[in-house]
Amino acid sequence: MFAVLKTGGKQYKVQAGDVLRVEKLAANAGDKIQFNDIMMLGGETVTVGVPMVAGAAVQAEVIAQIKADKVISFVKRRRKHSSQRTRGHRQQLTLVRVTEVLASGAESTGVAAATGTAHARRAAHNAAAAPAAEAPAKPKRAAKAAAAQE
Repeated sequence: MFAVLKTGGKQYKVQAGDVLRVEKLAANAGDKIQFNDIMMLGGETVTVGVPMVAGAAVQAEVIAQIKADKVISFVKRRRKHSSQRTRGHRQQLTLVRVTEVLASGAESTGVAAATGTAHARRAAHNAAAAPAAEAPAKPKRAAKAAAAQE
């Protein structure tokens, strides 16, 4: 059985035992994760999602957090007042091994869903900002009046 999953803005055709290099996920080496955005299931019968297959999932194990090969970006402007700039970039990736393709019952597995690092950072930021928002802010005049009375 195979599945077409979507993560990091890309689509991957996978089956049990495959090793993938995907955009960085918020997980540590050895963690079990689950991809819930399944676009298609194949095998004896083919199921195409509209846009996703309901209840389907792909479970995987994180092998390592790695970096891709360095990409050099070189810009040069010719002739008078010319300048040039060289920049390098190494994309952060997550190496995962697919362990199981589930056609149904993805909600009851208890495995954490795979999320990107931007999503994890946003959730952590919102969680940190929530307690500060709950505390009532004292108006400046009230604070000055209280200080003047003491």
